[in-house]
Amino acid sequence: MARLIVFDLDGTLIDSRRDLADAANALIAEHGGAALPVDTIAGMVGEGAALLVRRALAAGGVKLDVERDLRRFLELYGERLLTHTTLYEGTREMLDALAGRAALAVLTNKPQHHTDAILRGLDIDRHFQWVIGGDTVHGRKPDPRGLRYLLSAAAADTDRALMVGDSAVDLKTARAAGVRVCLVRYGFGFCTTEGLRDGRELIADRPSALVGLAA
Repeated sequence: MARLIVFDLDGTLIDSRRDLADAANALIAEHGGAALPVDTIAGMVGEGAALLVRRALAAGGVKLDVERDLRRFLELYGERLLTHTTLYEGTREMLDALAGRAALAVLTNKPQHHTDAILRGLDIDRHFQWVIGGDTVHGRKPDPRGLRYLLSAAAADTDRALMVGDSAVDLKTARAAGVRVCLVRYGFGFCTTEGLRDGRELIADRPSALVGLAA
């Protein structure tokens, strides 16, 4: 059994596509741009809000002012964090099953205050001993500093840890830290791992499968 299990957030624990897309489209609309489909914006998620804003505004035909537009996007997203965002089916039960069997953590590129609010709002914050957002001193994935910090905090060797995520960013982070990785096929970032997987990755088709794979 893994001593430490580190979860990504968007596309791994939660389906946040609609709220992220609505915030991005609201920003695009403020600039007179064309709205984008939810799945188009979901494909831009994973490498932090600044890159999401840059990609979304470019796709919507809007001229970018990075500092102004990132700040405004975070405001718009903060207004709708949990309007449509939900846990993937079976996630709560999976976390309940893993609690006490391993130390659990969240490592995400989402800002810390948004991350904390979502975990509290969905009533799963109690499961995690550590929660690290993308705007902390640990940097953003695929920078492995956050994952290495968690390894040290949990006193876990790399072979007793597991990174669970849905995207190429999570795969690269785990590899950079020398940690096993489990990719969730149901996540909206799974398609970004195409061509990067080498067969050594664990693959979960549903949250409940993570209980057995973490052994």
